[in-house]
Amino acid sequence: MSRRSNSARPRRSPNATEPAAETTSRTRTIAAALALVAAGGLVIAAVVLTGGKDSDSGRTGDSTPVASDANAQFRELAKLARRDQQDPLALGSVNAPVVMIEYSDFQCSFCRLFTENTEPALIEKYVEAGALRIEWRNFPIFGAESADAARAAWAAGQQGKFWEFRKAVYDSTPKKNSGTLTPDKLAEFAELAGVPDMARFRADQSSDAARTALRTDTNEGFDLGITSTPAFLINGRPVLGAQQVEQFVAIIEAAQQSAMRDGGKDLGK
Repeated sequence: MSRRSNSARPRRSPNATEPAAETTSRTRTIAAALALVAAGGLVIAAVVLTGGKDSDSGRTGDSTPVASDANAQFRELAKLARRDQQDPLALGSVNAPVVMIEYSDFQCSFCRLFTENTEPALIEKYVEAGALRIEWRNFPIFGAESADAARAAWAAGQQGKFWEFRKAVYDSTPKKNSGTLTPDKLAEFAELAGVPDMARFRADQSSDAARTALRTDTNEGFDLGITSTPAFLINGRPVLGAQQVEQFVAIIEAAQQSAMRDGGKDLGK
């Protein structure tokens, strides 16, 4: 899991919109949910997802205040899923019972490892079956090169080549802030990805729309309190770091069962 120092945390753009009361309330809920996960790690998520059975006491976790609060907070976090049919930075059906939001940086080595070693299995097993939707969020925490790559990825996405562009960048294993991700190099990645209109790509890359999209994703990560990448929300359940595929499988399957059992509550409906 790649982590940035607190002192190096990027500031919000002065043009960013201040949160409304509803967003502020959601931020408090998000912070509480993340605090629960930080206190109990993935164990809390696993307890809630599997129905909260406590084998030592014989009681169900759902009967405890912690599990009840966590369920409510996870449902609130699940509302961050956009489920936009036109989103080029997403894979899978908008009606999938499980949405995994992925916050990543193009200079993050652990993000690259996740995309190479774990995500393909999740796509084959769940996305292609209609059970999982993956929504990418650009979260460039390592500086200007990360932000430039994020805008370039967004621009590639406007021509339907985001995922191919992402692969091209990660295949190159760029070192952090080494001067590798220059505008010309990013254009090379776009060409490798098959972006058909390079003039449009360059225009989109430097557009206000690209900056707005990046700011929206970044501010969402800031509101969540994310300080390292990759970070995930799986139907609202926070997962930090490039965990083993078995852990993602367990959480996805349990989230799917929970969503079906609760009639869509886990989807933030």
